[in-house]
Amino acid sequence: MRILVAEDDRGLRDVLVQGLEEHGYQVDAVGRGEDAIDQLRFYDYDVAIVDWRMPGGTGIDVVRWARRNERPTAILMLTARDTPPDRVEGLDAGADDYLVKPFDFGELLARVRALQRRPRGVDAPVVTRGRLSLDPVRREVTAAGRPVSLTTTEYNILEVLMRRAPAVVTRKAIAEHGWRDETDAMGSNAIDVQLSRLRAKLPSAGIRIVTVRGAGYRLEEADT
Repeated sequence: MRILVAEDDRGLRDVLVQGLEEHGYQVDAVGRGEDAIDQLRFYDYDVAIVDWRMPGGTGIDVVRWARRNERPTAILMLTARDTPPDRVEGLDAGADDYLVKPFDFGELLARVRALQRRPRGVDAPVVTRGRLSLDPVRREVTAAGRPVSLTTTEYNILEVLMRRAPAVVTRKAIAEHGWRDETDAMGSNAIDVQLSRLRAKLPSAGIRIVTVRGAGYRLEEADT
């Protein structure tokens, strides 16, 4: 199960990520509303935990964007605003549930499980580029119909390249998606090593990963 955490308080965000991952969830985390919208635009999440007050767009902005664009993600609002009008505003905007800070982590987990049980009616679509297919539900990749064995980091990097193709993906974006702490990758040649390994595993995929000097990387369909 894949969860998006959008929370501008770095300490609370880290606690949420660690706790959710310890319970077996795959977690992406951002601290700005606009970044949460970008994540929802490119990725299919089962649940999004969204703080009300964030820079770059409020949680209400995020919820309204998700519903306007028919994203199937279940959304749990986190906020210190606990008056009935606040709850009504959040739920009317399209949130599925509402949790007031401070909260018990056990209760948050229970609410996430409840949201997970609700039928959303839409399965995450398989992403295809060239002869390469990525199934985000099963986290499986095939090239020309044959399974490709990838590490977690390789899969995460390939997913962001495929979803944003043919746009250029910056090294920072790759680091954020490939590693829990992007500084581990930004300060070394780890990104280049992982991309080299990816290229070696995809010779028959009908795609190529192109280095765009000074900008990042782009996935293109190769000429057949």
